[in-house]
Amino acid sequence: QVQLVESGGGLVQTGGSLRLSCAASGVTFSSYAVAWFRQAPGKEREFVAGIAASGIGTYYADSVKDRFTISRDNAKNTVNLQMSSLKPEDTAVYYCAADRGNYRLAYRRPGKFTYWGQGTQVTVSS
Repeated sequence: QVQLVESGGGLVQTGGSLRLSCAASGVTFSSYAVAWFRQAPGKEREFVAGIAASGIGTYYADSVKDRFTISRDNAKNTVNLQMSSLKPEDTAVYYCAADRGNYRLAYRRPGKFTYWGQGTQVTVSS
């Protein structure tokens, strides 16, 4: 059925940039809300950024506003997260999540997203 695969994680220095991608199969991504969550060891999974179904809007956690940008590439059925000015506090496993019923992205909690990718590690060194 629906499968999500994240890519683009890695090791960067403080102030560097990374571009994460979430590729979907078995679904047309444009009609789903898609969000990025992250989880560091010993911490709860937290919302980072989300994009509602095409043409509705985007949302960001306060901690990443002005640094991260979420976007869609409908031709490739992917959602991207451009991360700039990275900080050590951004170190975590980043997960892509999607949901159709939550298409407006009114809910930004993990339990409101049905489909999840396997995660990709982002490490920011200093």
